[in-house]
Amino acid sequence: MDPRPAKSPPDHAPAAGASRILVIDDDTKLCELIADYLVPLGYHVETAHDGREGLEKARRESYSAVILDVMLPGMDGFEVLKKLRRDSDVPVLMLTSRGDEADRVVGLEIGADDYLPKTFSTRELLARLRAVTRRAARASDAGDQTPEELVARDVRVRPASRTASIGDNPLELTPIEFNLLESLVKAKGRVKSREQLIEEVADRDFAAFDRSVDVHVSSLRKKLGDDPKAPRYIKTVRAVGYLFIDPGRPS
Repeated sequence: MDPRPAKSPPDHAPAAGASRILVIDDDTKLCELIADYLVPLGYHVETAHDGREGLEKARRESYSAVILDVMLPGMDGFEVLKKLRRDSDVPVLMLTSRGDEADRVVGLEIGADDYLPKTFSTRELLARLRAVTRRAARASDAGDQTPEELVARDVRVRPASRTASIGDNPLELTPIEFNLLESLVKAKGRVKSREQLIEEVADRDFAAFDRSVDVHVSSLRKKLGDDPKAPRYIKTVRAVGYLFIDPGRPS
């Protein structure tokens, strides 16, 4: 995005019914650019310029999504995300200054819904933002359309409360990990391609080089105590995707 002079005030007055977006970034010009682009499209944009302030706002107020920078004063974006995920499923779109794979992997593993390098175009920002908010809206409306409980082996998934357990032990899952587990358990014994999983759990366009779903599956396996070399729950189907093993049918 091309730099332009910052304007004030940083929080733009909302239109009636506007979706509220919180941008947590210490780059005030970038915050203004995001606001200048999103406000005419019907969003209400609020900003915070350090990690602690952003976390406090995200916890105190209700937002449709949070756009969160990794490099922040006071508390970095990863720590903000970890603390936020203890009590909130708000969609989080992380910004990385270089788009480093390490930053993306860490962010996805601790609960980010998606990520963008800071070289993003405004069109890509809008597409990703719409995708994560659509996914969250679908998840919140799904209670009446899915069974009260999904069961596969000793794994239980409860869509309405968005909780899951293995045996008697509750699973602490990020929003996308929960969506992945729900999707795989629903289709137990059948292969789900990476494209299908990304469309279902992340609701954004698939690119052939996008391996973010593999990061989420790897993290989910760890929480299930599963061994990818001798899987009991999630099996990798080479060059295709994944399936949740159903002992009652061949896989």
